Amino acid sequence: MADFDVIVIGGGPGGYVAAIRCAQLGLKTACIDDRVDEKGEPSLGGVCLNVGCIPSKALLDTTHHYHRAQHEFAGHGININGLEIDIATMMARKKKVVKTLTDGIAMLFVKHKITWLKGRGELVGENRVRVSPHNDNKGNDNESYEYQTNYIIIATGSSPVMPDVIPEDEKIVDSTGALAFESVPKRLAVIGGGVIGLELGSVWTRLGAKTSIIVRGTQFLKNVDQQIAKAVQQDLEKQGMNILLGAKLVSIKPSKKNVTIIYATDDGEKKLIVDKVLVATGRTPNTEGIGADIVGLTRDARGFIEVDAECRSNLPNVFAIGDVVRGPMLAHKASEEGVAVAERIAGQQPEVNYAVIPSVVYTWPELAWVGLTAEQLQSTGTRFKSGVFPFTASGRAHASGDTRGMVKILSDASTDQILGVHIYGSNASELISEAVVAMEYSASAEDLARTVHAHPTLSEAVHEAALAVDGRALHF
Repeated sequence: MADFDVIVIGGGPGGYVAAIRCAQLGLKTACIDDRVDEKGEPSLGGVCLNVGCIPSKALLDTTHHYHRAQHEFAGHGININGLEIDIATMMARKKKVVKTLTDGIAMLFVKHKITWLKGRGELVGENRVRVSPHNDNKGNDNESYEYQTNYIIIATGSSPVMPDVIPEDEKIVDSTGALAFESVPKRLAVIGGGVIGLELGSVWTRLGAKTSIIVRGTQFLKNVDQQIAKAVQQDLEKQGMNILLGAKLVSIKPSKKNVTIIYATDDGEKKLIVDKVLVATGRTPNTEGIGADIVGLTRDARGFIEVDAECRSNLPNVFAIGDVVRGPMLAHKASEEGVAVAERIAGQQPEVNYAVIPSVVYTWPELAWVGLTAEQLQSTGTRFKSGVFPFTASGRAHASGDTRGMVKILSDASTDQILGVHIYGSNASELISEAVVAMEYSASAEDLARTVHAHPTLSEAVHEAALAVDGRALHF
């Protein structure tokens, strides 16, 4: 007899959500997780809650307030003298937010009677898992033990990539290190111009760091609609970021006081001297050490577990979700896959619509999009219409004092079905949900155009962009 109906390996947004949904469906569930906090205490929530999504947003929020107080409040008639930032308090607040949420997951496990197995999980059979517990506080090794289960869900997440060319040095950090600087670096280099680099680069730029973003490619945010991407680049450069496109990293040499970076461009090699380096060149799936080879679990050349449309691996009773499988490395994607797998195990027939998973970059203004870009549509020869509405024409944006950005809607030229929505502006992360819901129901631009939006709101810009698809925007 099996010890559990389902064992989930990994307690991040994919794993803990999968475990909760399994428990809701009446399945006896365990979740194995080996993450510990800075005090060595077990902590659920994975990278996202502990050293990713949540702490970075906490710092982004704090520094956004500080930046506004410095540069924007005077325009509202709010004058502040002696403004300063207390980094220790900022970090303490970040830790409190993280602790509150990770403790909340532990409480949810208790509520749903989920067994939390604290340690490292490894497959030793298609229906058997070994758990190697954390060492105790005295440094003694605890004996491992095994459990029998009917189903296994692998949700072990991903880790930052650290290229071989980059040496080990305390001044060179990954995203986790950049979330814990004790002081503001005077000069910061970010290797990589993706989401993580731009968000953490924004945090320290707002606090006074002279930040350089080193991007190997010649396009900024190449997967983003380029009309939007250019606007983002211009704003970030105005905020103080030095964005270096077409810059191939040659070498990084740390000394006692600083780090010298040599990079190559079409104009030859150039030198950059900084105090800290953030390496944000991507992430790799955590599929080593989980027993994949022992049980014959198939992985591709990059280490991703190969799964079908239902997230089922080549082993019928083993599923995999989130960052360890194909698709975008997004917490909400992992969560939805976790829910879907739990429901499949319970005999239901759920579906995850990968075509309408939104993406967000939490710079300020925020950038959010769902669906296809104009460039992608052009590359496939798809005929489409485009409607753009700038926030400079939004009454609510003017009232709030931030009119940067735009909403862009792309629809099929023949059917008017919405193919992509791209928002750059204040609270884009919230505004994009309307577009996601509309696309989930295969709405047309006309459907959005004929939907009444409250006035004055930022969401009116979505309405106006839908009107603009047919050239009938009312306020621009």
